[in-house]
Amino acid sequence: MSNLFESNEILKKLPEHLKQFIKPQNYTDYSAIDQAVWRYVMRKNVDFLSKVAHKSYLEGLKQTGISVDNIPNMYGMNRILKDIGWAAVAVDGFIPPNAFMEFQAYNILVIASDIRQLEHIEYTPAPDIIHEGAGHAPIIANPEYAEYLRRFGEIGCKAISSSKDYELYEAVRYLSIIKEAPNSSEIDIASAEKKVAYLQQNMGKPSEMALIRNLHWWTVEYGLIGTLENPKIYGAGLLSSIGESAWCMTKEVEKLPYNIDATYKDFDITKPQPQLFVTPDFAHLSLILEEFANTMALRKGGLSGINKLIESNALGTIELSTGLQISGLFNAVIEHENKPIYIQTTGKTALAYREKELVGHGTITHSKGFGSPIGKLKGINLAIEDMSPRDLSAYHIYEEKTVTLEFEGGIKVSGEIITGKRNLQGKIILISFKNCTVTHNKSVLFKPKWGIYDMAVGKEVVSAFSGPADLNSFDLMTHKTSSNTVHIKKTKKRLALEALYQQVRDYRDGINKTISRTKVLDQLIEKHPNDWLLPVELYELAFLGNEIDLCEKILKHLESIKQNKPEFGRLIDDGLAIIRGKKVRS
Repeated sequence: MSNLFESNEILKKLPEHLKQFIKPQNYTDYSAIDQAVWRYVMRKNVDFLSKVAHKSYLEGLKQTGISVDNIPNMYGMNRILKDIGWAAVAVDGFIPPNAFMEFQAYNILVIASDIRQLEHIEYTPAPDIIHEGAGHAPIIANPEYAEYLRRFGEIGCKAISSSKDYELYEAVRYLSIIKEAPNSSEIDIASAEKKVAYLQQNMGKPSEMALIRNLHWWTVEYGLIGTLENPKIYGAGLLSSIGESAWCMTKEVEKLPYNIDATYKDFDITKPQPQLFVTPDFAHLSLILEEFANTMALRKGGLSGINKLIESNALGTIELSTGLQISGLFNAVIEHENKPIYIQTTGKTALAYREKELVGHGTITHSKGFGSPIGKLKGINLAIEDMSPRDLSAYHIYEEKTVTLEFEGGIKVSGEIITGKRNLQGKIILISFKNCTVTHNKSVLFKPKWGIYDMAVGKEVVSAFSGPADLNSFDLMTHKTSSNTVHIKKTKKRLALEALYQQVRDYRDGINKTISRTKVLDQLIEKHPNDWLLPVELYELAFLGNEIDLCEKILKHLESIKQNKPEFGRLIDDGLAIIRGKKVRS
C-alpha cells in the first residue's frame, strides 16, 4: 500500500481501513489534452474568480502551490500542504460518504485523480482533479475554514446512515461514471438518471447522513459567503465549474441566509442549483454544524439512537453512561416507557472503553452477538454504576454471590457473579455471570448453557454513532464498488490529436522550439476540424509573438468551428478574451 502514495507525518496517522480507498495518481497517464483542459479551466476560473471568489481562494492557490498551467502532482501538493497541516490522496471518483468525511477528520483531502473530458469542460457530475485540486485545496489555506472542514469530517463520519443511503451512493456513483465516459449511450444515461431520481424520491425519513450531506453540499460544495446582496464564492463545486461559478452570481439563483434549515434542503447533482445559501463568515459555518450535531444520536443517545442503528443495518456503537462502548450490528431493543431497557446485537461484537477494546471482550469472545439490560434496578433509586463497594455488597453484587437483579421494565438477570470490571473513575462497567438466566417477562433472553454472561452496566445510552469504537476491533477492509471509472482504449485518431497537443505544449514550455505551428494547424483543419481548444492555444502563442498572419488564419478556422458547432462559441470567445486580456463574459 505504501507505494500508492508518498507518506508524511499526516498520512502516517491514517488508519488502515481508509488506505483501501487510495489509488496511485499515475501522473504520466495525463495526456497533453488533459493538461490543456486543466489550463483552460484554471485560466478562465482565475480570471473570473478573482472578482467573485472569497479572497482566500487566490491566496490559497499560491499557498498550496497549485499551478494554473499544470495538473497538480500529488507528491508536490503534499510537500506544500503539510505546511498548513493537511495532506492529499488520490481516489477513484466518489467514495462512501462516511469514508470521505473520515478522511477530512484526519486533515486529508481526497482527490479524484481523473480529469473531465474536453467535451465536459464546463461541468462534470463526476468528481475530478479540477473539482478537488482547484476547488477544495486552495480554500483550506484559510485556517477558520480548514478547521470547519476537519470538524465536519469528525462529526460527519459518526452520522448514522440508512440502508437506502448506500444504494443511492452507488446509483449516483454509477451515473457520474457513465455521464463522463465517452462511449455511454443516451439510453444508459437516461436509465441511470431515472434510477437516481427514483431513489431520491423514495428515501423515506432522511437519515443523519442524508441530512449532514445536505449541509456539506450547501457549504463545502456550493457555499457562498458575505452578504445576500454581494456574496462571494467559497464552495468547491462552484470554484471548479466555469459554468456554474458565473451562473450562481446571476439573479436567476436565489440567495438565502445560511442556517439550520439548509439541513432539509435536498439537492440534485445533475442540475444547476436553483438556490444557494450565504454564510456571513466561516465561523458561522461551525455554529450551524454544532447546532446540527446536537440533534444527532452521537450526542442524544437514547432509544431513538438505538433505533437509528437498527434501521441502518450497519456496524455501529452505543456508549453507556459508564463510558462502556458496545460495537456491533444492532438488531433488537426492548423498550419501557420510551426508554431502552435491553439491547441486542447479532454477529461479531466488541466492548470498549474510551475507544480502546476491553481485554478479553473482542469479536472472538462475542462472536454471536451481545445482549444486556440498561437502566436502574427496580425499586432502588441508586444505579449500579453509582454504588460504592459497600452498596454493591449490600445488594449482593459481589464475587461468588448468586443474585437476581430485576431491572425497571421487567428484565431479570439471575446467576453467580464471577467478577466485574471498573473504569478509571472506579465505576463498575461490566459484570460477568455463570449459570445465568436472563428473562423479560416470559421471554428467555439468555440461557445458562450458552456460557458466561457479560452484563454491561449503565443507567442510560448517552451516545450512538456509526462505526466501531475501536477501529482495530473489526475487519474494515471490506470496500467493494459495483462500478469503476471507465477508461476506454484510445483510437489512432485520438492518439494523433494528443500528439499535436503535445507538440504545442512542448513549444510553449521551451522543450522544442523547432515545431511548425502552421503545420500543426493544417493537420487540425484537415483531420480534426471540430477540435477548438488546440487552435485557441495556438492563437495564444501567435498573439504573444505578434504573428499577425498566423493569428488571422487561426481565427478564420475558429470561426468555421463556431459555425459548425455553435455550442463551442462561448468557450472559444472566452478563451480568446483571456488571451487578449479582456473581461470574460459571464
